[in-house]
Amino acid sequence: MNAKTRLTDYASSAGCAAKVPSGGIAQILGFIPKRYDPNLLVGTETHDDAGVYKLRDDLALVQTVDFFPPLVDDPFVYGQIAATNALSDVYAMGGTPITALNLVAYPDNEIVSAWLGEILRGGADRCHAAGCTIVGGHSIRDAEIKFGCAVTGTIHPDKIFTNATAKPGDLLVLTKPLGTGFVTTAAKRLSCPPSLLAEAVASMTQLNVIGRDAMIAAGASAATDVTGFGLAGHSFEMASGSGVTLVIRISQLPIFAGLTEIDVPQFRTRASKSNREYVEPNLRIVGDPDPLRLDAFFDAQTSGGLLISISPSRVDNLLKELNERGALAAAVIGEVAPGNDVVLHLK
Repeated sequence: MNAKTRLTDYASSAGCAAKVPSGGIAQILGFIPKRYDPNLLVGTETHDDAGVYKLRDDLALVQTVDFFPPLVDDPFVYGQIAATNALSDVYAMGGTPITALNLVAYPDNEIVSAWLGEILRGGADRCHAAGCTIVGGHSIRDAEIKFGCAVTGTIHPDKIFTNATAKPGDLLVLTKPLGTGFVTTAAKRLSCPPSLLAEAVASMTQLNVIGRDAMIAAGASAATDVTGFGLAGHSFEMASGSGVTLVIRISQLPIFAGLTEIDVPQFRTRASKSNREYVEPNLRIVGDPDPLRLDAFFDAQTSGGLLISISPSRVDNLLKELNERGALAAAVIGEVAPGNDVVLHLK
């Protein structure tokens, strides 16, 4: 695939992980009339990963949707990443994906049509690995390729994980390295070492079923997945939803081993800036943290890991479960403190 017809040429210059900060979306959602429904167990109030709707006392649906433009040039891998990312929201709630609907937008020309089958095949690969059945989908013509899935999962109403139940005294664990935004941006600009791109792809295509099973086995308090708002935005939402302060130890953040091979500041996306602006009014930075890891804290992630809040008495079991299941990271990155005037405290 030559540089003039690369798949990522159809992606927006802002980068696929760029999203409207939650504050902006919250203002927009404020115009939508609300309908009270006692069966809606998790809605939009705490910016959680997915909605949860109770069908019976022992059964609830977990529903989510996510799609974005290409961030790598291999259409099969792009499909894998997009599906893995969509499935992640169900896993973050502790649920089991059961069905998926494909969402496809594409320009009407021969080059793109030749890629569509591989994109869909990549998505099917990860959905099938998750035990999730693709039941259909919808496609439209668009100037830009986009792909993703609407995923439905199941869960017991009493066994839901949310981002709003972190407890003071808990420790914070991250299950994948940070840095996908920098890596994919560098790759689009033909400035990423192949080994680093391969490292990031392996992470973005690893199903978060690993983190889900580990946190269930260990008895975690709360969880969220780390995607477009970066660790900064998602940890802020966990802290705000739980009414606590998260203390993040920057030196403990896991990053891709090859990240030092690229000039990271050159590959900051617009989302890095908006993520920082989103949390900055509630952020305190103490000392002189590692600049690379501080950048990674704000970097928008695609198909990132789970951020898990868990009691110190259970954390060793969680780390053991993660390592035995093949998690790419099992890093204790901070702790939960009682709520105060600072929502995020970086050391």
